[in-house]
Amino acid sequence: MVSPESREYLRRLRETPAFGADGFDLEALRTCMATRREPADPAVECRAVRVHGLPAEWVLAPGADPAVRLLYLHGGGYVSGSGAYYLPLAAHLSTAASCAVLLVDYRLAPEHPFPSGLEDCLTAHQWLADNGPHGSDPAHATFIAGDSAGGGLTLATLLALRDRALPLPRAAVAISPFADLTLSGASLQSEADLDPIMHPGCLPDFVTRYVTEADVRNPLASPLFGDYRGLPPLLVQVGEHEIIRDDAVRVAERATADGVQVTLEVWEGMFHVFQSHEPLLPEAQQAVDHIASVIRSA
Repeated sequence: MVSPESREYLRRLRETPAFGADGFDLEALRTCMATRREPADPAVECRAVRVHGLPAEWVLAPGADPAVRLLYLHGGGYVSGSGAYYLPLAAHLSTAASCAVLLVDYRLAPEHPFPSGLEDCLTAHQWLADNGPHGSDPAHATFIAGDSAGGGLTLATLLALRDRALPLPRAAVAISPFADLTLSGASLQSEADLDPIMHPGCLPDFVTRYVTEADVRNPLASPLFGDYRGLPPLLVQVGEHEIIRDDAVRVAERATADGVQVTLEVWEGMFHVFQSHEPLLPEAQQAVDHIASVIRSA
């Protein structure tokens, strides 16, 4: 059952055309997703750092354990986005999971096409294992999460860490992962008129800017096509009315078939990355609590 608050919020969202319905405006998208949104709770600490030259920010709620660390990879179609835009969600996660959250500004396409951003995510996870909010300090446990393009990068980072025999996180969370750059999911058509956030017309622009020379079926670009054997437990969350809903569903099916412990949550009536909208909708709070339970129990 969809909450009354979410029904009303969705109604308001649909008063504005979804991104891509009126053409692809990269600069407008970048301007929007570069906005700094401070946590609602002023007691949450935000501390800027550099991760081998990359801008990054620690988010630490009161009472959170700085040795339990979550690398959060922002969305933005691989071409936009910033940690600053995700400070409220990072604060909610830090509070709910009692962990430190690291937001990193990985390099963006088309200036830095695949695999530049992925390499940055690998670097950030290795750095996170040895450095915390208060300086050099080994982590007790690490986790990776991300949404949309960041969800795709979460999955690709897991695959690359395993393939390079590097330490893996204890668990990972993919929120609405953009994981199929071949754009073959049936939900691109079935949800085209229901997704209030993204129009199918924008997806080819994301793909061509991100993957310039590589094969779009490369599992590190399109994790849907990956071999998931040997990866840690995975939580996949997605909204019912998302054009890339099938990316999440098929990733969960593939990882399960490869023997990974997977929990798939398709949230009734929800939209793309509903967890990041402020103030938190009832469903978003529940979804954040589910993510926190993965971290607390790992």
